[in-house]
Amino acid sequence: MDPTTVTLTQEIDFSLIALFARATLTVQLVMIILIVASFWSWAIIIQKHLVYRRARAQAEEFDLAFWSGEPLDELYQQLGPNPGTSPQRVFAAGMTEWQRSHRADGRLIPGAVARIDRSMDVAITREARGLTSGLTFLASVGSASPFIGLFGTVWGIKHAFEEIALAQSTNLAVVAPGIAEALLATGLGLLAAIPATIFYNKLTDDSDEIIQGYEGFADEFNTILSRQLDAA
Repeated sequence: MDPTTVTLTQEIDFSLIALFARATLTVQLVMIILIVASFWSWAIIIQKHLVYRRARAQAEEFDLAFWSGEPLDELYQQLGPNPGTSPQRVFAAGMTEWQRSHRADGRLIPGAVARIDRSMDVAITREARGLTSGLTFLASVGSASPFIGLFGTVWGIKHAFEEIALAQSTNLAVVAPGIAEALLATGLGLLAAIPATIFYNKLTDDSDEIIQGYEGFADEFNTILSRQLDAA
């Protein structure tokens, strides 16, 4: 290789900040979008991890209270109509409908169990919506970021070829900076997509596990109420 070319190449700053500064406006916008998407994804990942850990702890705490042998009416009165945790809200939805299903003479309105089941299903759906919020964004980042980065790379390479044509030289000192800037966009796209895809799958499994726990509790609660109705 020509010693002059080697000297010129060594003098070029290939740091990330320098590559970003030398990139075209379009490529810079692509990089900014990918960086923001990456930080936003990590914010969602950390927030969901904390939310799911708290949800598991709340479910365990409520299970202890529910299966402690305390009468359900007393437990419902302690929690009130607007409890603070998801398992408590699912339970409160069922108990609220249970109390509404009683006539003035103390008898139950026909179809009470079905209405209680629907009320708890609505409560579970509402809680599930809160658990899964934000996961769609992770899925979008995981699927779209590589293509966004590829667009930045294609645009950057196009600009690099234009510079080669203007300089009328294929010297490495002319070619290398433009190619490096273009490839940085692809790298940022992968940097955003890989964690988003991995944690989207994991968080989806975690949310499904928590929601299945709510559904299992609802089934057990309905079983208890059905047993009481049969005994009555």
